[in-house]
Amino acid sequence: MKASREKEKEISWLSKREKKCVLGVISLILILGSVNVKVAEGRVHSELGQIEYPAINCRKHSASLKDFGGVGDGKTSNTKNELEWPHLAVLPSYGRGRDAPGGRFSSLIFGTNLTDVVITGQNGTIDGQGSYWWDKFHKNQLTLTRPYMIEIMYSDQIQISDLTLVNSPTWFVHPIYSSNIIVKGLTILAPVDSPNTDGINPGNKHYEMLLSFVFSTDSCTNTRIEDCYIVSGDDCISAKSGWDEYGIKFGRPTQHLVIRRVTCISPDSAMVALGSEMSGGIEDVRVEDLTAINTESAVRIKTAVGRGGFVKNIFVRGLNLNTMKYVFWMTGSYGQHPDSHYDPKALPTITGINFKDVVAKNVTYSAKLEGISNDPFTGICISNVTIEVSALKKKKLQWNCTDVAGVTNNVTPPPCALLPQKDKTDCAFPNDKLPIEAVQFKTCSL
Repeated sequence: MKASREKEKEISWLSKREKKCVLGVISLILILGSVNVKVAEGRVHSELGQIEYPAINCRKHSASLKDFGGVGDGKTSNTKNELEWPHLAVLPSYGRGRDAPGGRFSSLIFGTNLTDVVITGQNGTIDGQGSYWWDKFHKNQLTLTRPYMIEIMYSDQIQISDLTLVNSPTWFVHPIYSSNIIVKGLTILAPVDSPNTDGINPGNKHYEMLLSFVFSTDSCTNTRIEDCYIVSGDDCISAKSGWDEYGIKFGRPTQHLVIRRVTCISPDSAMVALGSEMSGGIEDVRVEDLTAINTESAVRIKTAVGRGGFVKNIFVRGLNLNTMKYVFWMTGSYGQHPDSHYDPKALPTITGINFKDVVAKNVTYSAKLEGISNDPFTGICISNVTIEVSALKKKKLQWNCTDVAGVTNNVTPPPCALLPQKDKTDCAFPNDKLPIEAVQFKTCSL
């Protein structure tokens, strides 16, 4: 394929042969098979023998993993020795790796400076063989951060759809510093009992990190996540924007994020987490029509002193929750830091948080809302919420609130005094549509 002189478009996979392939095309589709499971292709038209796939724009150029030596017989390993895998530098908005101070291994599917790329597979399976990496993590044998399954950087107009992803070494899908992203129709499966510790102590040789966020949109603008089914040992979906002084300096927020029609099972984590690395800011997040089953919390906000940044203009409606520890959870003391150089005077701003139309059953606690002393979380609005507390796990204090301010209406059980009842309150949800919501798919063929 002819390389573009205007921009370098790069797609990388974890094999020596594939590393050498630079695809310099503006419009590209990857029909993905599995790594170690089975080949997945789009629907084959019976008369024409064509592969059909959904995309925003149809295109002439395409690539299949089979074109790069991939074998989808369920037996053949399509990866090479770890020593051959490329290493990537530390992300500038984080200042260090997740598992170790240095960089990270390249992701199984990695791209930077891409425009108009479709990654799809008609629900074919990609198995990240995560147990190899989890074992190294437990044994403190990692000198670099584990690879993600899919990572896209500095890119625009990206579609990831119709795939089953299992057993990622760590995060499954990680778009970062990118815009106009659609993630649709993914089934993502990670062991719910996989290691899921949240702390980090860089001074401790065996510090612990989050294992496997499923989808993390990181310093991205205009992202749409919809029609996904997720089972995870960590947060099903997270929004981030950099860590402490590094994120503040980089200064690129996550904004204009739409999440809808997602089902999440995550016994030890959140359905949607905002933060805790939010130092570049998170704003204009629209969450609706989500289902959580046997999940620790619904939409959780995580931050800490030293983060700076903001989480504001968050809109949530239409949650169907069953078997939850918390319905509402906000934490101002999620205090991991990349190093000792963070600014303790860098306080986050949390404001304009709206929840409406929530039904929750078999709940242990209605809410745990903990702001920061002298830096309260403000503008919280909760309306039209029915919570059925578990008879077996019922706790006397259902609403635990400190350093927060806001209003409520038509909420059962009754909220805490810091969120007083205000009649006729109907919490906001925008009527306008973001540009990413108007994007429609076509049926394409190749």
